[in-house]
Amino acid sequence: MAEKHDGRGRVVAAATDGACSGNPGPGGWGALIRFEDGSVEEFGGADPSTTNNRMELQAALATLQRLAELPLHPDLTLRTDSKYLIDGLSSWMAGWKRKGWRTAAGKPVLNQDLWQALDQARLADVPLSYVKGHSGDPDNDRVDQIAVAYSKGRQQALSSSTAPSQAVLDSAPVALQKLLTRMELADRLASGGYALTAVELAQLVEQPLNRLSERQGSWRWREWMVEPVENDRWRLRRDPPGSKQT
Repeated sequence: MAEKHDGRGRVVAAATDGACSGNPGPGGWGALIRFEDGSVEEFGGADPSTTNNRMELQAALATLQRLAELPLHPDLTLRTDSKYLIDGLSSWMAGWKRKGWRTAAGKPVLNQDLWQALDQARLADVPLSYVKGHSGDPDNDRVDQIAVAYSKGRQQALSSSTAPSQAVLDSAPVALQKLLTRMELADRLASGGYALTAVELAQLVEQPLNRLSERQGSWRWREWMVEPVENDRWRLRRDPPGSKQT
C-alpha cells in the first residue's frame, strides 16, 4: 500500500534513463519523480561492467519499486527514451513467459533477471510513455545527466526529496536553455491548439499541481493565455503584446 506522505502530495511525473561507456562497460542509471507541491526526488546508481539496456531496465525497476511506496496521480506515466524497455514490457514479455523465457528463435532472453523483476514490480496504473532522447525534454535531459555521471564514476549532486524542482538547475546558462525549450514548446502547443492535462501543464509552467488546481478561469503565463477547456484540460493561446499579467 502506498504510504501517506509528508505533504508533498501525489507523484505527478516520473522519468528514467540509462547510460553506458563502451556497451558493455561502466554504466549508470538515473531517475526522477516529481510531486504535486513542486518538489523533486532524484536517485541513481552504477555498475562497473554492464550494458546500456541493462541500465535502462535497472532505472525503471528502481523507479517502479519507489513509486509503489508513494501516492500516485491518476495521470502519471513513467517516461523513458528506451523503446527496448517499452516493447519488452508491453509486447514481448507475454511471449517470453509462454516460451519459458525464451525468444521466438528459442534462445534465452537477454537480461532475464531484470525482466523478471520488472514483471513483478510493474504497476497496472502507471503506463510507460516514450520520449525522444536528447530532444530538449527537461526531465529526460536531467535523468540522462544523472545516468552519465554515475557511468563515469563522478559524484552527482542529487536533489533531495523536499527540494524545489528548480534546485536541479546547474547554472544560469542551463536554466536559460531549459526555459527557452519550454517557451518553444509552449508556442508549438498554442499554434496547434493542443489541450493539456493539469499534470502536463504543471510540468510546462513549472508550478505545483495543487497551485494550478486553485486557478479559476483564464490566466497568463509569460506570453500565453492559459484557458480552461472541457474535461479539466487547459489550452495555450498567444497573448497580444502589452497585455497585463495575472
